[in-house]
Amino acid sequence: MAVASSAVRLNPARASSPRHGWAVAATAMLLLLAAAPAQAEPKPTVKQLKKELTALQKDSDKLITEYYNSRIAHQKAESAEKSAKEKLAAAQEVYDRHSTELRAMAVARYIGGDPGAMALLAGGQDPATLLSRMALTQHVIDEEEAVLRGYAEVRDARGRAEQEAADRAEELERTVGDLEERKEKAEKQIEKIKDRIDLLYTAPGIRRPDGTWVPQLPQGADNITPRMALVKKLIQERFEVPYGIGCYRAIQDGGEHPLGRACDFMLSRGGAFPSAAEQKRGDQISAWAIKNAKRLGIMYVIYRQRIWHVRTGVWRTMSDRGGATANHYDHPHISVY
Repeated sequence: MAVASSAVRLNPARASSPRHGWAVAATAMLLLLAAAPAQAEPKPTVKQLKKELTALQKDSDKLITEYYNSRIAHQKAESAEKSAKEKLAAAQEVYDRHSTELRAMAVARYIGGDPGAMALLAGGQDPATLLSRMALTQHVIDEEEAVLRGYAEVRDARGRAEQEAADRAEELERTVGDLEERKEKAEKQIEKIKDRIDLLYTAPGIRRPDGTWVPQLPQGADNITPRMALVKKLIQERFEVPYGIGCYRAIQDGGEHPLGRACDFMLSRGGAFPSAAEQKRGDQISAWAIKNAKRLGIMYVIYRQRIWHVRTGVWRTMSDRGGATANHYDHPHISVY
């Protein structure tokens, strides 16, 4: 607006022009629009979320079907590869046996010599004996030729079995890659569905203007508040917690457990250090709690000797309390308002 005013003062004649007046008004309107804060995107309604979930579910079913078909193809490729390996092993055994026989035949001929027909005729023996020895020699030659032909067939069969095994191994490797790709797509789609389902839930109770929530009384057999019960339910459904969930305890230690506003989601039993897979589960639970903290009334998360508070939005290292459980290495702790 200051720019427009100075333009009017510098040139009064132009300011009196109707066209110039429209230009000044348009400029002022543009400046006001540019200065106005961007409107926040409205939160989706339950109806919109359910509509999105229907579409996501449809896509998910398609991806799962494709994944299933890939699993069948992979299983067939595994079976074919196994069969090809067995054929190759059998062909190799026959090939080795024939190779041994062929080497033995070659050694025998080298040691015994091969006199031939002319050498037999020069021996001064009677014709009947000569004919008999010549026939025997021809029989040996025929046997050797049969062995050689058999060896060639065995060798060729082994080569075919070897090629088939290589082809089946390549096919199996290809189906493994396809299977993993389709599995990843299906898992991502399922995660999208879970994320949209989360948005259908909002923490019960009254939220103050400063972002905190009015306290609630514990209720039910497990003595936890409705807010904590909702967080517990959503985590159980999304992640499963096979080693148990500990919430209310009567010991007054200054925390939220005695107030029914905290739960521990165990990753192992008896204070044992969790496996790599369970540590990953703990990371996922903690990340989910942080992502949904403001909407579900989560106040802070403790995991692996660190604490994340909704007010700061960052992880801070905690002092060493000794032991996997005391330092929260075997469980994420979640407290709600």
